[in-house]
Amino acid sequence: MKKSLLNPCHLNIEHISSEDQMIVGQIRQTTKMLNINNVTRTKAYLDFYLRYPEIHWAFLGHLVSRNGGWNMTDLKGDLLSRLMSEKKQEEFFEFLERGNWLIFQDAFPQFLLYEESIRRGRSLFYLLPYLEISRYMEVIWNDFWLRGDSYTLAMAQVVNEQSYLEARMIQNPFYKEKVLHTLEFVLQDLLSFNQILFPSRNGAKAVLTGMTIHQFGSLHERIILGRRLYQLLFKDWRRHKKILNWCMSHTHSGSRKDYWPHIFNDVNEGVPGPLQIRRLKNCRLIKGSPKLYSPLLEYAWPNMKHRPAEPGDWFDDPNVVVYLKKNDEAIDGEITGDYCETLQNLELAVLAKKAIFI
Repeated sequence: MKKSLLNPCHLNIEHISSEDQMIVGQIRQTTKMLNINNVTRTKAYLDFYLRYPEIHWAFLGHLVSRNGGWNMTDLKGDLLSRLMSEKKQEEFFEFLERGNWLIFQDAFPQFLLYEESIRRGRSLFYLLPYLEISRYMEVIWNDFWLRGDSYTLAMAQVVNEQSYLEARMIQNPFYKEKVLHTLEFVLQDLLSFNQILFPSRNGAKAVLTGMTIHQFGSLHERIILGRRLYQLLFKDWRRHKKILNWCMSHTHSGSRKDYWPHIFNDVNEGVPGPLQIRRLKNCRLIKGSPKLYSPLLEYAWPNMKHRPAEPGDWFDDPNVVVYLKKNDEAIDGEITGDYCETLQNLELAVLAKKAIFI
């Protein structure tokens, strides 16, 4: 695989057949149609996974995208909106939305090309570079077509998507100044931007598993997080089935009411103005307290018009294949306690009226 990754390719769209040009055009059109907002992307990932369950990253992408939507609506919810100026809310939303959009417009064309390859009974992955997909993924998809190794494909996609974001988002001077420095300083332990939650059903209430990332700015740490999240989703098939069943029975809306309606509501039950008293204790609402407002995405934020993705292939080091080796690290995934503490710390910060964001 390393040897294949070292061979560069030179492209000219005119050199492929008219039929191939039509395939590329249709894939671009379908991707654009589904890449409207976080809700449409999140649904598209799950729909694809249900059609092609061998493509594991589609389910991982669905769940991470759900979390992205929850983070977006948090900015307009009961707590964060009291700590952040409108300008800061907009900057954080743009960061989250841009990243969500970029990953989809890179990942989903790969899925659609796989689907077309299945339909035609032959590999079409030579067209990936014409869709501005890294040559790294052309080698990976061809390997998957021959061997059908879902783990290797999923890990390769984790590496690809995080590397794709690195230059376009994480190293972008604007986002470094306006968002990432703030994230590194405050959000690591106080807020929920660094927690990825996987709900599943256990009796009447949703149970949460997931992971917390502590070095968001590190490409290596984000890749390792992706590997651990994959382990949580696919190592234990009973857990996998429970999470999948929950996702299938709970349409993504962007509101945290989707998984904890006993704490969150997409209708604002509170009164305007500063928060006066605590509502939460031990991850339960104190009797008589209104639920925390967690709006639907469609009411929280308008659809954003994106500039084209920055050009360029991130791949320049075949040694990234080291991330594709199987890893049997034991992952607990217990996150409910940490998440409850996050909510309570955030509520206390609001009560203290700390000007965290300016």
